[in-house]
Amino acid sequence: MKRLINQRPSRAAQVLLGILPFALLLLAYLWASELRLAANPNDKLLPAFSSIGEAIWSMAFEADKRSGNYLLWVDTLASLQRLGLGVLLSALMGLVIGVANGAVPLFRAGLSPLVMALSLIPPMAILPVLFIVFGLGEVSKVALITIGIAPFLIRDMQQRVLELPEEQLIKAQTLGASSWQLILRVILPQVLPRLLDAVRLSLGSAWLFLIAAEAIAATEGLGYRIFLVRRYLSMDVILPYVLWITLLAFLTDYLLRVLTRRSFPWYYNGGKP
Repeated sequence: MKRLINQRPSRAAQVLLGILPFALLLLAYLWASELRLAANPNDKLLPAFSSIGEAIWSMAFEADKRSGNYLLWVDTLASLQRLGLGVLLSALMGLVIGVANGAVPLFRAGLSPLVMALSLIPPMAILPVLFIVFGLGEVSKVALITIGIAPFLIRDMQQRVLELPEEQLIKAQTLGASSWQLILRVILPQVLPRLLDAVRLSLGSAWLFLIAAEAIAATEGLGYRIFLVRRYLSMDVILPYVLWITLLAFLTDYLLRVLTRRSFPWYYNGGKP
């Protein structure tokens, strides 16, 4: 008898098992919505799919009467620009400082304690400070994302460099490689795919910091729109926006995974996902 731990579902079974939880959640929502609307047709907590569809159409395909913009796309573009810039800056800092800390003991002695201390500061606690220092514009929002995830990326990259086999570094030095050559030709190629993995893991936090910043001070953005319409209990707008954010996060994660697979195929030969 085959043990449960050794049983692997087929490709079709994996797809069905992946869809099943979403289908159950959808059925549960439909059932709960029908019950609430039957008791109170004006209930806003769980709107019918028809109301959600009308709200999506209005936000995405009808120009706003006051601004003339298609709000869903304007909000999406504003949020993605902030998120992209914040994640890019964080990734660059993680790569440069993390590799330097891991490869050069002098850098590690001076910077590692500071990075560790910064990583322990709750980013949301310094959000008012960022607004005071940088104002209510784009800089403070990007800064919050960067401060929120850059220390994590730096520490992760530092640890990945320290985990590289010491024999590789010794052999390269035996062949006459300089410190700069060691970093560029031995260390960097091995940690780049790990950086992409770390960025994927940090995307959830990046979205959290983005939504928080937009909710407090913004004139457009997905987080701004959600917190704007909550005062009217407009769940027919809030729910689609939440699902849209989830879809954008999933697509970003998927694209990073594809980029890693195609750029570093050797990284997945060991059975990585």
